[in-house]
Amino acid sequence: MKITKFSHSCLLIEEGSARILIDPGSWGNPPEGLDRLDAIFITHEHHDHYFPNHLRRLLVVNPAVKIYGNASIVELAKKENITVELLGHQQEVFVKGVKVSGWGEWHAKILETMPIVRNTGYFVADRLFYPGDVLNIPDKPVEILAYPAIAPWMNISDSLNYGQAIKPKVAFPVHDAFLKIPGPYYMLPEKIFSEVGIKWVVIEDGKSIEV
Repeated sequence: MKITKFSHSCLLIEEGSARILIDPGSWGNPPEGLDRLDAIFITHEHHDHYFPNHLRRLLVVNPAVKIYGNASIVELAKKENITVELLGHQQEVFVKGVKVSGWGEWHAKILETMPIVRNTGYFVADRLFYPGDVLNIPDKPVEILAYPAIAPWMNISDSLNYGQAIKPKVAFPVHDAFLKIPGPYYMLPEKIFSEVGIKWVVIEDGKSIEV
């Protein structure tokens, strides 16, 4: 599996012949001309994950690409004349033989006064788990974890405990465009996760790893 990060929470996953993009939000910066996409998955409606302008741009060079999201994304995209197919909790689709399954239903709580929106994380090929904006623990092992590094809805101890509870073989940070000084948010996971056998990898924007 090849994983390329395009800032914040935007990932290109290449598994077999499938090219799968996740959360090309307003901070995701998918490159101009990113082509040969087979599917795009959106976790939830916040602009750093769902950004119609990026989707329109991607559709120009990928007119046949299928876009998937939960019920909220389906309805919001209709207003933008963008077709999104429903993929919710415990539902699955196959992209060129690669299984992508939805996991989770709701975004983490930010404030009591703010409504909680729908959030669907994704398993890709039963290997990589991308939770979106929530620290939910799936009911099956996780080999590769897209680890939420920082967010308004958690503190660093929450995310560290989450990584240790899931205990993947490999973890890499996402949701990190908030960070001006990333040092402690990268060094602490590397130290603490290594003690329980989790390999910590930081993917620079626009770069790839293979797992």
